[in-house]
Amino acid sequence: MSVRIISRATWGATPWDRDPSSSGPDHVALPQRDEFFVHYDGAHHITRTGYAIPRAIEAEHLGNGWAGIGYNFVVSQAGEVFEGRGWERQGAHCPGHNVTGFGVQIAVGGDQEPSEAALAACRALYDEACRKVGRTLAQKGHKDGFATLCPGSKLYAWVQAGMPAKGYKAAPTPGGSAIPGGSVARYKVTIDGLEYGYGAYGDHVTKVGQALVKKGHGKHYVSGPGPRWTDADTLNYADYQKSLGYSGSDADGIPGEASLKKLLGTLPSKTRPRPSAPAFPGRGKFGPGKSNVYITRLGRALVSKGYGDHYRSGPGPRWSEADRQNVEAFQRAQGWRGSDADGYPGPETWRRLFA
Repeated sequence: MSVRIISRATWGATPWDRDPSSSGPDHVALPQRDEFFVHYDGAHHITRTGYAIPRAIEAEHLGNGWAGIGYNFVVSQAGEVFEGRGWERQGAHCPGHNVTGFGVQIAVGGDQEPSEAALAACRALYDEACRKVGRTLAQKGHKDGFATLCPGSKLYAWVQAGMPAKGYKAAPTPGGSAIPGGSVARYKVTIDGLEYGYGAYGDHVTKVGQALVKKGHGKHYVSGPGPRWTDADTLNYADYQKSLGYSGSDADGIPGEASLKKLLGTLPSKTRPRPSAPAFPGRGKFGPGKSNVYITRLGRALVSKGYGDHYRSGPGPRWSEADRQNVEAFQRAQGWRGSDADGYPGPETWRRLFA
C-alpha cells in the first residue's frame, strides 16, 4: 500500500508564515526521529469527514496558542492521510517527544471502533516513516510518553499488537531481518527503568542474551549475543517463554517482569539520581524589560518539553513575547485557563517545567 498524503495547501491549512515574526515550527532532521506515536481525538466519537477533520483540529490547536495543528499527520476513518506538521517539523503532540517522535492522530474518539481503512493507512504511514528515517521506529501510544488515556483502549491494544492491518502487507523494516513463517514483535517495554525489546541497547541486553544461551535458547543467534536487541533476541526469548508454558501473545519474545526475573534471578534496575528542580527565583525575574539567566533556563526547559514553537531564535536571556507565548502554551497544556495561563511563570509552572 502506497501512502498518498493530502497536503496542507489542499485541505486549507493556515500558512505557517501567517505571522511575519515566525516561520512556523522548528525543522527536525529525519535521523533525529526514533518513535511513532498514535493518538486519538478524545472522549467523544468523531463524525466529521474529509477536510473538516484537520481543519477542526487546527482551529483547536491555534486556540491553544500553538503555531498550528500539532500532529505530524491525521488519518481519517476513510483512510485519508492529511499533512499536519509533516515529516520535517517539530510536533506539538507529546511533551518530551516532539522532536524524536512522529505524532499521528487516527480520527476516532472514546470507544469508537477504528476502521480497517484507517488502520491500514496508519500502518502504511508508519512503514513509510521507517523507510524515510532508515530504521525501525518504536511503535507507541500517546500514553507511553505522557500521563493520558490517549489513544484509548482499542488503539492502544492495536499498537501493542504491532499495528497489524487486515489485507495490508507490511514492508520490510530497516534494520530487521526477514523471518520465515511470520512477523516478529517489534516494540519495547520498560522494566525497572531499562528497555527490553526491538532496538533496546545496553549491557543488560547482553546479559539477557547470555542467560538465554545458558538455558539452551540461543539457536537464532548468528553472532553474539550483544548489547543491541535484534530479531534473534526476540525469537530466542519467545522460545524461552514457550518453555515456561506461555503461548500466543504471551510468548511474543518481549520480556515481562515474571519471565525476566525467572531468567536472570533478579530484575536489573536503572538507578538514576533524581535531580531537584532549581529554586523558583520569583515572578519578578520574568516580564518585559527583564534580562537574566533564569529566562534562558526557562526557555531551554520549555524547548526540552516541546513548547518552543514561538521561538525564532534562542531562547536567550532577554524576555520576549515568544517566551510568554511558550509559557502560556505549557500552562494551557496543564489544563489551566484564565489568569492561571497568562504566560508568566509562577512556582507551580516552574516546578512542573523542571520536574
